[in-house]
Amino acid sequence: MASLTTVMAAVLLVAMFTSAYSGNFFDEFDLTWGDHRGKIFNGGNMLSLSLDRISGSGFKSKKEYLFGRIDMQLKLVAGNSAGTVTAYYLSSQGATHDEIDFEFLGNETGKPYVLHTNVFAQGKGNREQQFYLWFDPTKNFHTYSIVWRPQHIIFLVDKLSIRVFNNAEKLGVPFPKSQPMRIYSSLWNADDWATRGGLVKTDWSKAPFTAYYRGFNAAACTVSSGCDPKFKSSFTDGKLQVANELNAYGRRRLRWVQRYFMIYNYCSDLKRFPRGFPPECKKSKV
Repeated sequence: MASLTTVMAAVLLVAMFTSAYSGNFFDEFDLTWGDHRGKIFNGGNMLSLSLDRISGSGFKSKKEYLFGRIDMQLKLVAGNSAGTVTAYYLSSQGATHDEIDFEFLGNETGKPYVLHTNVFAQGKGNREQQFYLWFDPTKNFHTYSIVWRPQHIIFLVDKLSIRVFNNAEKLGVPFPKSQPMRIYSSLWNADDWATRGGLVKTDWSKAPFTAYYRGFNAAACTVSSGCDPKFKSSFTDGKLQVANELNAYGRRRLRWVQRYFMIYNYCSDLKRFPRGFPPECKKSKV
């Protein structure tokens, strides 16, 4: 039987990582491009990005993060969104940058969005997985989360794990763990590739296209102000928290998503890797 001390430690860890800081968009983000197409309103509790024929728009976080959990609620472009991409991601800068991506590829009215995920380490990506969602992401807000730890990266939708990218440095695979990253988001036109490989173009008669954001939460170490040593150690060494993130129920739900909603996995693409899959693919099952 687990000791009372062990149980209490587990409870405290869970509480710490589920009670994330809820940020005000005025305080936490800068609108970086698109002129008036990006807006912060409702007292800083809401943000919107828009795209028209002239330009898209975007924002980035004022802080840099090194490990943590980032949550954002999004309501995506409704109607005929073909050709549009709403990107929400963490990234450092430079040729050898690290990056953790959510990209939402629009589609014709009535057809599902494609959720595109990717991980870059030291400037190298090509680790894509794509999914259909089990709901309409344009009707209501849904929470999209990134858990970034030295052990793994987890992509979540409404607290449901959809992808785990494990640290496979022992196999010679680079992993993002030393470069601080900012949060970025943008809404832009990518009709040369985004919808059915570029076959479906953006219908500009439907512009402006608008995506909405709310509910930003960050339980993360910030470079500018540092973080509580207990918080940092729990993300770097916290075996209890790793177990909580990847418990048996979570692994079952992860397998459910990957079985029924995954539409592309680089670890299964024989045409792309005729000489053998990347080494981490052998370790990709959870």
